[in-house]
Amino acid sequence: MKKEREFQKSYKLSHQILSLTGINFTRQTVIGFTELTLIPSKDSFRYIWLNCKQCCVYRVTLNDSLEVQFQYFDPFLEVCPQESKQRNLEYFNKSQTTGAFSVDPEIGRGELVIIVPSEAQHMIQEGKPLRVGVEFSLEKPQSGLHFVVPSTEGTLGEKAAHLFTYGHENSARLWFPCIDTWSEVCTWRLEFTVDDFMTAVSCGDLVEVVYTQDMRRKTFHYCLTTPTCAPNIALAVGPFEIYVDPFMNEITHFCLPQLLPLMKATSKYLHEGFEFYEELLSTRYPYSCYKQVYVDEAYSDLHSYATMSILDVNLLCSNRIIDQVYQTRKTMALCVAQQFFGCFLSRQAWSDAWLTTGIAHYLMSLYVKKHFGFNEYKGWIHSELQEIIEYEERFGGIVLDPSSSPNEPQNGPNVPASTNSSNKDTFYFSVKNPHACSPHYISVYYKKAHLVIRMLEFRIGQELMMQVFNKHLSLALIAVANKGHPAGWSHMLISTETFTKAIFTVTGKDITVFCDQWVRQGGHAKFNMKFLFNRKRNIVEMTIEQGYIGELGIRRYVGPLVVWIQELDGTFKHTLQIEHQVSKKEIVCHSKSRRNKKKKIPLCTGEEVDMDLSHLDADSPVLWLRLDPDMTMMRAVEVEQPDNQWQYQLRHERDVTAQTEAINALHRLAKQGAVTTEMRNTLNAVLENEQCFYKIRCRAARCLTQVANAMVANWNGPPAMMQIFRKMFGSFSCPNIIRQHDFTSLQNYYILKTLPVAMAGLRNTHKSCPPEVLGFLMDLFKYSDNSKNRYSDNYYRAALVDALAAAISAAPVQHDPATITSDTLNDNTRRILTEVTRYLNLEKLLPCYKYTVTASCLHAIRVLQKNGHLPTKSDIFKAYAAYPQYIDVRVSAVEQLVDILSNDGNREDMDYLLTLAESDPVPRIRYLTLVSLAKNPPFIMGQSHKLDNEHLVERLWSIMNSGQACDSRVRCAVMDLYYALYGRRRPACIPASEPALVLNLRKPPHPPIQPPPTIQIKEEENTPPVVKKEPPPPPPPPEDSFGPDNEVKNETPEMPVEVVCVEDVKPRIKDEVEVFEEIVDQAPSVTPSIEGDMSESTTSLPGDSHDAQAAPTAFEPDLFRTGSADSHGKTHKSKKKKKDKKHKKHKKHKHEHKDKLDKLDKFIQEENLSSGSSNPPSPASPGSMGGSVSNSMASNMSF
Repeated sequence: MKKEREFQKSYKLSHQILSLTGINFTRQTVIGFTELTLIPSKDSFRYIWLNCKQCCVYRVTLNDSLEVQFQYFDPFLEVCPQESKQRNLEYFNKSQTTGAFSVDPEIGRGELVIIVPSEAQHMIQEGKPLRVGVEFSLEKPQSGLHFVVPSTEGTLGEKAAHLFTYGHENSARLWFPCIDTWSEVCTWRLEFTVDDFMTAVSCGDLVEVVYTQDMRRKTFHYCLTTPTCAPNIALAVGPFEIYVDPFMNEITHFCLPQLLPLMKATSKYLHEGFEFYEELLSTRYPYSCYKQVYVDEAYSDLHSYATMSILDVNLLCSNRIIDQVYQTRKTMALCVAQQFFGCFLSRQAWSDAWLTTGIAHYLMSLYVKKHFGFNEYKGWIHSELQEIIEYEERFGGIVLDPSSSPNEPQNGPNVPASTNSSNKDTFYFSVKNPHACSPHYISVYYKKAHLVIRMLEFRIGQELMMQVFNKHLSLALIAVANKGHPAGWSHMLISTETFTKAIFTVTGKDITVFCDQWVRQGGHAKFNMKFLFNRKRNIVEMTIEQGYIGELGIRRYVGPLVVWIQELDGTFKHTLQIEHQVSKKEIVCHSKSRRNKKKKIPLCTGEEVDMDLSHLDADSPVLWLRLDPDMTMMRAVEVEQPDNQWQYQLRHERDVTAQTEAINALHRLAKQGAVTTEMRNTLNAVLENEQCFYKIRCRAARCLTQVANAMVANWNGPPAMMQIFRKMFGSFSCPNIIRQHDFTSLQNYYILKTLPVAMAGLRNTHKSCPPEVLGFLMDLFKYSDNSKNRYSDNYYRAALVDALAAAISAAPVQHDPATITSDTLNDNTRRILTEVTRYLNLEKLLPCYKYTVTASCLHAIRVLQKNGHLPTKSDIFKAYAAYPQYIDVRVSAVEQLVDILSNDGNREDMDYLLTLAESDPVPRIRYLTLVSLAKNPPFIMGQSHKLDNEHLVERLWSIMNSGQACDSRVRCAVMDLYYALYGRRRPACIPASEPALVLNLRKPPHPPIQPPPTIQIKEEENTPPVVKKEPPPPPPPPEDSFGPDNEVKNETPEMPVEVVCVEDVKPRIKDEVEVFEEIVDQAPSVTPSIEGDMSESTTSLPGDSHDAQAAPTAFEPDLFRTGSADSHGKTHKSKKKKKDKKHKKHKKHKHEHKDKLDKLDKFIQEENLSSGSSNPPSPASPGSMGGSVSNSMASNMSF
């Protein structure tokens, strides 16, 4: 394993105090103080890096007495400051990745650089702790801290105003200065002062609550003695109602006012999760308490932190709700699992995220298997595997540990080396930093991590796997109990290296080869299996082909492969060794063909069933075959076998994945028109079989719709599934009328929801819904009665509206949208529109749970528009997409607007959606809007479209480049949309700019490579400058933009001069021209050195009282309101003396190219004469101080 060079940090964090005192809901501001206790690990260091974004830092002190200088640099305020109309993702990704690594805490960097004075060096040499205090404030934070203040009348308590912290991955820096990495764990003391009617919920144990002297405010004191990293610290403040779990007193639930009954109903099963995990891991819950807080406008469904979780209030549900219960219980089970792995045991680095998240999801899957059944568990695993395969074949293989490479690539003799590479650089984003990575990639990454942990369980066994988990937890508990030096807290972290060592210690098995194959490499295997039965030799001749090697996300597999053959005498398992791209195997059958012999056939479960073998080949004993049925590897399987064998597999196989594969195969055959009466009878039998899993029955109903439509010319009798529905749900006296609802049978409940939608998809020979089916649907609306049902029918009524939408077919006559009225609609369409409108209006008077019916009605209206029955207008969807509509309704309306864009979109609708994505009050809506646009882009890449214009490109680029400096999830989601529209290339809709003259220094064929560390420039006499166009440096500087408003920068000396044409740069030479040394690209993991390069340009930031213009230029505009107008580093006069040395270097080579330089000197003189003044101000002048801070940081952060 080739590991990247690790970085030795100069200090170790041991303790941190966080105090937030000025929490103001009206102005949405926070005033706070934090103190970090650092233990030096080196004899000397000059700088301390902290992570801090969007905070206004007032003062930094050392040991409470020594006020120190500091500097601020945030590369994401403008990702591409020197971008020159390139507008392609390759350049953006390079700049974003470089910026992310320049402030990456894993390599000891951050946005806030604190300069350690010489007075504190003796403490570092003696190894004494340093206490770094930071006074800061937040004003209307863009991300990280969300204020929810409803715009209704009443006090803050009556309006249920509250706030909570959130973030994408490690984003604690968004609301307080810290070392924002998972590997820096420490103990915590937390203090929060809030109004007297508010409650502050945070991590750790609540020590005390102290009221102020005026009794109007109170301070909550929390203490967390377990070493915890900053990303696992959270806060929620609001007028919460408190509920102590009656089964476990350590658990406390918090919800907003008037939601206590729902919270009691939702949380009644939470204690089962604790009991399950403690028994499974043979370890007690590692903390002394656990808190669950339900908040509105949540960033995601759940966020787990040390001793607490923040959940979406929409997860709450009453005892009358069915569908939401499954999702809520899974979410809470995952929260508890993440307390063990993710919060208590933290990851070493981002490259180890697959362990903590994978193990937590794996534990949650075992909970699902126990409480929801094996079929639910196996179906969930199969769906996750299919999602991973789909993503990898579209974008590329997912590498779980991108920080290392395998020892020996598993390439065969006929496979090129690039075929099986790790695909680390195939994406349009970086996979080595979560803040530069696609959120879609991260979500699939976590699912693959779960399946890889599950694969590992098959290698070593579940019992030994639990012993490995127990070993990690036991070592961490011992480290907590010792309360020693932070150096002994290494067992609180888990990494790929420590995990493999623990497995070897417990089991004696070396999993290095496994990790090389599935963790350090991306992609999956893809098999195509064909087989024939040789009657003479009584063998199955099987061909397994890996014919897709080299395609995106697919790589060659070498190793064992399990094949199950269901024969007449039972199920027989065979393990084959796959070594070549095409493997031919011969498997001897254990059964003989039967002729007119009746005998029950044993299945893999041990039960024996009767089968009708009349449709089977009389000479073959093989009923069906399966490859890797337990999904023990990352693979895609294509099995080619006759349709009758698929039907046997669907009817009699007891595994839900096998039945799902059979239904998918029959669905493909139906699309091709290869349907038979036996296929129809098989699907009917599965649909009526009560012993079959309910999800398989629902899928069979949807497949039957496709089969019936393919057989429409030969179909006899009533429409498909009509008789089954009446038999199951019709009244006894009148089967045409549905009986009163009774949802006590959950299987029948889901079948009742599915059958109307499946029947609505039926079409007659005229490609329209049969009249009897539409009449049947209208009767369901008419006779629906839920008065005596103990459960809510909101999801069923939403399914009926979805059925009406599915019954809509294209209008026979396309009318002009301006002339469409109710008279132009046919009777069936008018009936559908009337019913949809009635339900939509009824929702405003009697809203149902989560407004499910409203969301379905909006979808039905859009289907009417698409089929030409209604004019395509987006006003109704914009009204429902506006804040503060319910979030599910808003998401549904946004999806309909996106669908309008892809069909009849205009610029106004596109701008509306981008405005939502850019500035909506709810962070989750911003993200989901972009996800919808990326899934259903307004136009196809490379095709001409009216929305494909320069305005759209500039709008998207502006959001990516500088519009989302704090929310990396939204910024990277815009990258996903940009890629879906334009790919990696520069958009063709951008016109070529007019060329302009600039002066360029032509490089020699082999320029000398200079070392990349510190730039050291000595002071010398002034000499005339030599001008050269500056190439973009590896890390984009925060302030020094290369453009028309800046002077042309000078680079490498000793170059000939020529005049060239370059786009988008105006000829501009000022009286002061800078010269920099050439900086060579360097891997981001190499630590930059800024020793000796700060002294002349260092300035105190907000704490400097004698110079208002020396304010930090890289802060947000509203954080510092003082300072000069040109405080963005456009002039760098404080470096005049440094530049003069470079100028003199050019002088001794002037004779080599005298003619060209004479022309250059003449040009410079003309420019100087035309300028107002040729004398630059003194480097000590106040006007130059504003730019010196950011310029120094820009050069020092280049690595």
